[in-house]
Amino acid sequence: MPKTRICESAHAAVADVADGATLLVHSFGPPQAWPTDCLLALAERGVKNLTVVCNTPAGGPTSLNVLADKKQIRRLVCSYLASPAIATAIAEQVRAGEIELEMVPQGTLIERIRAGGAGLAGFYTPTGVGTVAADGKEEREIDGRRYLFERAIRGDFALLQAHRADGAGNLTYRRGMRNFAPAMATAATTTVAEVKEIVAVGALDPEAIVTPGVFVDRIVKTTLELDLGVLRQILMGAGRTVATEGRALRDGEATGLPPELMALKAATLLRDGEYVNLGIGLPTMVSNFIAGRDVTLHSENGILGYGPFPAEGQEDLDLYNASGQFITQLPGAAYFDSNVSFAMARTGRVTTVVLGAFEVAQNGDLANWTTGEGSSGGIGGAMDLAAGGARVIALCYHCERGGRSKLVERLSYPATALGCVQSVVTDLAYLDVDADGFLLREIAPGISVDDVKRATAAPLRVASDVREMEFAS
Repeated sequence: MPKTRICESAHAAVADVADGATLLVHSFGPPQAWPTDCLLALAERGVKNLTVVCNTPAGGPTSLNVLADKKQIRRLVCSYLASPAIATAIAEQVRAGEIELEMVPQGTLIERIRAGGAGLAGFYTPTGVGTVAADGKEEREIDGRRYLFERAIRGDFALLQAHRADGAGNLTYRRGMRNFAPAMATAATTTVAEVKEIVAVGALDPEAIVTPGVFVDRIVKTTLELDLGVLRQILMGAGRTVATEGRALRDGEATGLPPELMALKAATLLRDGEYVNLGIGLPTMVSNFIAGRDVTLHSENGILGYGPFPAEGQEDLDLYNASGQFITQLPGAAYFDSNVSFAMARTGRVTTVVLGAFEVAQNGDLANWTTGEGSSGGIGGAMDLAAGGARVIALCYHCERGGRSKLVERLSYPATALGCVQSVVTDLAYLDVDADGFLLREIAPGISVDDVKRATAAPLRVASDVREMEFAS
């Protein structure tokens, strides 16, 4: 068998990718996280009718958009399509029916790839039971619990980004960058690793090697350098900044909590000793309010033990959460791949999950994903995070901007998970969800019980000791 080949250029590394090939493309979304040289080389070659398997395809100008701009993608398998705040060629082509889309829960997607790399046909998972993700799939009850059968995924080529490689093809990764890469390396006929540095054989610590060279066919040194200032602008354009003021209930009336206080309130509900996952959107702000707490934050891209957002100028390009936001590393932090990350969630080791919500039903059903007209949004990792029985706290505005309540009797959006939400924090109130529905515990300053009732489209019980919201843990 031929051993790993060091390629002089990305063009040489992907020269034999043919029309109709299936590509496993590593990235968690941020612009700096893609094997961009290889993608640009494929765009220049004009290879057509590609099937692309990735976590999320539209992470900025360095992402799969370079292929979509030339209409080279025929089919896309992913967990999240695009931010509604960004117009992309991929989103437009999906909406127009020019790209066939298969949306897969994030933990299921990485496990399907892992199964492909392990030579397995597939596996059974509790993720997605009772939701549209179950459509057309075999369901089986095992030990009293319902599971879906998911088929393995393999590719013709895997395009990875790693930190260092040696001449034997061994790879190391840095901070949160490994996520999907180790599994993808095993699940392709040919694996190409684009790396920041190529070192001599023997220069890597064998115990630091994550992907052994037996899985890597070609390596190439990346030429792309991204400016931090440019990345900040991209993140702002992706809608990853939030409002600093609360929303008024109606013109001239009381104003709800601003996002920071909503996140602070959610942080007070976390318990010492917990492992906690924060979903995209408002929940990511909770990381700014755990200083000094015995709370360990978990991120799907493979991080335990991260802290608040860094000050401007202190960002680390390889240290980002599942939303693509820069974060800080705390003492005791650990890094791993996405398979291990979702194993932590599905086995209940992640004990609390804070998720955004489009709707929460009175029985605890959660809806926090949609593809709208097929041009944005996606399942992401929420289905897998909820499948492990963790306590789910929904953090969201009480109403949509048009005034429609997010707290409802029955979901109108596709369900993320059934009966999973135990508490809800909104800009108006803190509520628990129990067998009898919504129970109002606390109200935001300046908000009345009647305000909350009018804003809730489901029966609302009021606790006998209802009080103004407290912000101390």
